[in-house]
Amino acid sequence: MGKILDELVRQGFLFAPKLIIALMIFLISWVLAKIIYHILIGISRKVHEEKSQVFHLAAAASKVTALLIGCITALGTTGVNVTALVAGLGLSGFALGFALKDALSNLLAGALILIYRPFRKGDKISVSGGEGEVVEVNFRYTVLLDSANTYLIPNSTLLTNLIKVTGQRPGEK
Repeated sequence: MGKILDELVRQGFLFAPKLIIALMIFLISWVLAKIIYHILIGISRKVHEEKSQVFHLAAAASKVTALLIGCITALGTTGVNVTALVAGLGLSGFALGFALKDALSNLLAGALILIYRPFRKGDKISVSGGEGEVVEVNFRYTVLLDSANTYLIPNSTLLTNLIKVTGQRPGEK
C-alpha cells in the first residue's frame, strides 16, 4: 500500500507542472477571448445600428472560438490525445450545420442584408407575394407591415428573389 501511495505522489509531482501550464494556457485564452469580445463590441458602438448586430454576432463567435482553442490546447498540454476530440468536434459541426442549414442560411443572409443594406427600415418593398413597409430586419426574418397584414419573410428568401423597393429612403429626395 505504501508503494502505491509513493507512486501516486511521484506521478502527481510529475503531472503538476503540466497542469499548471495548462491552467495558464486556459487563463490566457480566456483573457484573449474577453479582449477580442470587448474590442468587437466597442467597434459595434461606433458603426451604424443595423451593422452593430453583425459585430455582436462576430464578438460572440470569436469569444467561443478562442475559448474552444484554449481548452483544446490546454488539454493537449496535459497529455490528453486531442486528435479524437478535434475529429469529433468536426463531425459534430458538420452534422449540426447540415441539420440547421436553413437557420444558418437565414442568419448569414440577415448579416449580409445588414451589411449591404439593399433596403432600410421605413422602405416599402415587395418580395415573394409580400408587400409592405420594412419594420425590422433581424438575423432570421425581415418584418414587413402593410395596412392589414404583417409579413415575416425569411432573409434567405430576400437574397434569392427579386426585391422591388418602392419607398423613398430617409434623407433622399
